[in-house]
Amino acid sequence: MTLERRAAMATLLAGRGDDLLVIPGLGSTAWDAAAAGDNDQNFYLWGAMGGAAMIGLGLALAQPSRRVAVITGDGEMLMGLGALATIGTKCPPNLAIIVFDNGVYGETGMQPSHTQAGVDLIGVAAACGTPSRLDVRNEDELGDLTGRLKNLRETLFACVQIAADEPPRVLPLRDGVALKQRFRASIGLKP
Repeated sequence: MTLERRAAMATLLAGRGDDLLVIPGLGSTAWDAAAAGDNDQNFYLWGAMGGAAMIGLGLALAQPSRRVAVITGDGEMLMGLGALATIGTKCPPNLAIIVFDNGVYGETGMQPSHTQAGVDLIGVAAACGTPSRLDVRNEDELGDLTGRLKNLRETLFACVQIAADEPPRVLPLRDGVALKQRFRASIGLKP
């Protein structure tokens, strides 16, 4: 069973509170986060393929009183797979890595990704030392993930199985400098 990605994102971000910083990955997850309600505490990555997890780790370490959720796709996580080893050695209790896995590289033409060929991202996260892992395939499991995200107490890795669909794009702000400045201001830092 798979979930509809835009609805899954809306569920995850509903009632997010003031302390959740969100790093959406490239493409679909950024558009879905914007569709769920653009927020100054979303840091959209334009052109940083494979970097979302490491940016999230740095942010979680620098802002230990805030929850940090990296929400990215399977293609980007596969490109930044080495990040899971570093995350596993640091294990900040305020970091969640959530992978929306549709089994395809959606931004380049829907070619099959390695997860379709058997690459187990949850197994990789486990082998790297991530203490808490979830395989999300239905609404009940999505509810469990949402609850854990709201009460984050240890590094969490979740793989959300989503349908390979293409809803209309909702593009967030694209100006990197403006995104950085608004994000920094939202967490109380000088732009």
